Amino acid sequence: MIPQSPLTPLTKARSQTFKAFYATIRSLRNNTNPVEPQADIAPPSDNDFILSILRANPSLRDTRSYLASFGISPQRPQEKPAAQMPEVIIPPPPVPKISSHTTTAATEQPLTPSPVIHSILNPIYRRTSLVKLQGPFTDVQLDSITKGLVYLEKLGLVSVIVVETDEGHKGDLDERARIIDEVMRVVTSLEKQGARARPVMGAVARLGPKPGAADGSNSDPSFIPPETHAYPQDLTPIRSSLRAGEIPVVAPFALDSFCRSVRVDANDLIAGLACSMTEAAPLESSSRNEHEDGSTDPNAVDLTPLRLMIINRHGGIPSYARSGYPHLLINLNQEYEHILETFDRRWKSTHPTALSDLALARTCLTYMPSTSSAIMVSHKSPSSMIGNLITNKPAVSSSLPHALLQGNSKLTPHTPTLLRRGLPVQVVRSVADINKAKMTALLEKSFKRVLDQDAFYKRLEATLDFVIIVGDYAGTAIVTNEPSPNSSQPISYLDKFAVLPSHQGDGTVDFLWVALHDESYGLGHPFAANPNGGKGGVGEGRDLVWRSRSNNPVNKWYFERSTGHLRMGDWVLFWSDAERRLKIEQGRRGSDGLSFIEDWEHGRLGEWADVITKIPSAWK
Repeated sequence: MIPQSPLTPLTKARSQTFKAFYATIRSLRNNTNPVEPQADIAPPSDNDFILSILRANPSLRDTRSYLASFGISPQRPQEKPAAQMPEVIIPPPPVPKISSHTTTAATEQPLTPSPVIHSILNPIYRRTSLVKLQGPFTDVQLDSITKGLVYLEKLGLVSVIVVETDEGHKGDLDERARIIDEVMRVVTSLEKQGARARPVMGAVARLGPKPGAADGSNSDPSFIPPETHAYPQDLTPIRSSLRAGEIPVVAPFALDSFCRSVRVDANDLIAGLACSMTEAAPLESSSRNEHEDGSTDPNAVDLTPLRLMIINRHGGIPSYARSGYPHLLINLNQEYEHILETFDRRWKSTHPTALSDLALARTCLTYMPSTSSAIMVSHKSPSSMIGNLITNKPAVSSSLPHALLQGNSKLTPHTPTLLRRGLPVQVVRSVADINKAKMTALLEKSFKRVLDQDAFYKRLEATLDFVIIVGDYAGTAIVTNEPSPNSSQPISYLDKFAVLPSHQGDGTVDFLWVALHDESYGLGHPFAANPNGGKGGVGEGRDLVWRSRSNNPVNKWYFERSTGHLRMGDWVLFWSDAERRLKIEQGRRGSDGLSFIEDWEHGRLGEWADVITKIPSAWK
């Protein structure tokens, strides 16, 4: 071994500065064969529960969001008693001396758990999740799934499980017996993991849409109401199980018009439960009594479903943009029809329930709170359910560069798909199409500064390229064309990227960045053809440039999504390379790969730095 000379702190700092000067992810573009990790195999120890929480690696915002849903209920301050006479304390009589071993035995007290640990493992607020088990599973697979569900219960999320099995043919004489056996298998597996479970064999819903559901307030004409419905009294078996601290395992039966218990599809039952449990939750909370100290009943459970979990054998929904690997995050409001159109016929054999589960998630999330989410997960990834509960995020961010996603070991055929109700995304190219009042409110709330409206919109009139708007101005990305003195091609500059504080952490930022990618530096790729009202993936992508204050806490997020960055005093210059041009060049060179600096890239950093630093501030 050749000894290396020790590096001085100054040499190390210079080395790090050089790397930061021209950071790049281009070397990851050649790694197209990610290694599939082994399935989650939990060690037989209680430490696995803690390790599963640590693997989620929640941020501060994730932790606050979790505590807001499952944290300790604030207690009312105790009222001070009325003034009384001072209490006379009478000393106790002297205690006779006893032997040492008697003293030890007498002073031994049963250990009581720490109140902090008790509050973490027994949260005040217990919420519910609807879980679809799409079997059949082997005993080992089922034990892995139920272990994950038991961990969720410890974190405050109690599962309402509906069992479905693909064994046999629907309508067989022994179909009901198969369903009952599968329900009992799940109950036995849950109890083996230390949980208490209750089989619910009776019907908890009624066949047919709820009367008046077709005339509901849903504005989407393509929305189809559930094929089952339930009234609050029908939910008594589920409510009773939850209040008794038991996990209800429900068989997919419903009452028909003749009050006969008939077999129904689990998707229809779950959709009906999502609607009925959400409607029944306010009635439960209004009748819930508080204790004198202000805390709620520890046995009380909020019936409103917080999560929808679809556990199957094949994982998430395959995506053509990821060569059949699953979607990471889906904006149902924007992408539902597009996924149906781009679903490859070959996937119907490998993912037979993908599209029906997609429709189920869309129906359930329509009734569930806007902060709720659905997750499609394979039995091989039980720990991802814990990460989803704590962070409410996909296993890998969908807004990361494709080069990072292709080389990420977390992206496998069994990677879960996270689904949200989401918001519509639109692209406008004229300042006249911008609602200036709403845009100003969005920018000022996001940046917490006062916008110089006259100067800002006057500059946009001359330089605007396009504006991406999410929802009713919940988020925006403003891109301008900045004239370059050394080139006839203007610089594509990300002037503003903002999301309302109320929508930070709910997936809006990822939806916005993906749309920005498809309209700018990712343009020209087949997977950029998304229905957001923009160019539909047709065109030639351009390098995207933006700047950020060096002390901006969002810079860590920018570092992960940019091709490189350059520090310029109080500013950091970021850029993302046009992907299609590099992809074509990489294909032309074959195994030689790309250079760190291509011929057409020489001198561009100096040009960008000269132009971008001269852009005036938009704030007063």
